[in-house]
Amino acid sequence: MSTAEARLRTGREVIAERFDEVRSTTERLAEALSAEDQMVQSMPDASPTKWHLAHTTWFFETFILLPNCSSYKAFDPHFTYLFNSYYKQLDGHPQRSLRGTFSRPSLEKIMQYRHCVEDAMRDFMASEQASDILELVELGLNHEQQHQELIVTDIKHAFWSNPLRPAYQPSAKTAATSSTTFKWIEIKGGLETIGHGGSGFAFDNEQPAHGVYLEPFRLGSRLVTNAEYLEFMNDLGYERPELWLSDGWDYICANRWRAPLYWELVDREWSVFTCRGMNRIAPDQPVCHISYYEADAYARWAGARLATEAEWEVAAAHAIRRGELLEGGALHPLPADSQVDGLQQMIGDTWEWTSSAYSAYPGYRAAAGVLGEYNGKFMSNQMVLRGGSCATPASHIRASYRNFFPPHARWQFMGIRLAKDARD
Repeated sequence: MSTAEARLRTGREVIAERFDEVRSTTERLAEALSAEDQMVQSMPDASPTKWHLAHTTWFFETFILLPNCSSYKAFDPHFTYLFNSYYKQLDGHPQRSLRGTFSRPSLEKIMQYRHCVEDAMRDFMASEQASDILELVELGLNHEQQHQELIVTDIKHAFWSNPLRPAYQPSAKTAATSSTTFKWIEIKGGLETIGHGGSGFAFDNEQPAHGVYLEPFRLGSRLVTNAEYLEFMNDLGYERPELWLSDGWDYICANRWRAPLYWELVDREWSVFTCRGMNRIAPDQPVCHISYYEADAYARWAGARLATEAEWEVAAAHAIRRGELLEGGALHPLPADSQVDGLQQMIGDTWEWTSSAYSAYPGYRAAAGVLGEYNGKFMSNQMVLRGGSCATPASHIRASYRNFFPPHARWQFMGIRLAKDARD
């Protein structure tokens, strides 16, 4: 066997192992949910768990098996339309807000679909013809990891919408809370490079690597905490229009926002709904489920601002230790470590809003064909978030990763890190 052949065989073995790991993780996230739970869609932005199970399977069938494996026949031809999310070049898809009305196919049928496609994928990945498709398999696995995070956040919103307030994961992971001093960490700036330019997987919107010039700036050593955000609320932060962007002020007035999503006053004390159920607010935990509008208003109230995504990525190179990620099992952001000095929580705990609009990097080119719709067509009316959250798989996140949501969104684990110009 030649060296090239050995490398190819090793690559196939690695991707096959990763395939099994990712697919089994998705099913573990769903196993505590009943068939009834898995059909719930509590708002248009969310999706039922069983839809996530089917759509991530649809991706492998549609983009890998059907075009590249002549022996494979579609599990059900209707699924090509039914579980298409948004790809316009594939002859349409159901309206997103109606996914929760699909009582058929049953959960049992969807699990049969998953396992049928998995068997076919394993056979295909073991074949010689898979050599040119391994990068596409890796894209499919990263796509599924995105939906793993969505399974957590979507069912959390569904259970919060239920008057019974059931817990998604009843057993709690506890962490001691202690006061962690906030510090400003100075970054010298200058000519820097951001974006993904090395080996390993990255989405197309992280590329190409390119130069940026940054003025010196400072970044908060940790995420903003619940206690700090309460100070903003107690200072009538939601009632002072001078703190808010115009769109943000109109939005919070129209929707009567007065606190982060999932916060409730119970016996005159703030409690929060978590994946473990209702709990009293923990002062030193990072505030989360915050919109861009709220993050921007808080930063202005605090005499600071939000970092640009270029500042964030450059600063991430100086970060110390990862925060809470999916594998940790807390499914909630945890306090910064009071024994650590320096930038913390840059990876994990909460996604961090930046002040950067989601747009193409210089030299960006969307992929040819249908897969060009994956990221590029969303580069409008969205803001960039960085860093991952307590529901992000550890193997999925990196410093160059660009997440994006509209500025009013907050059902994801979204938080705040403050920034300042060095001269301020």
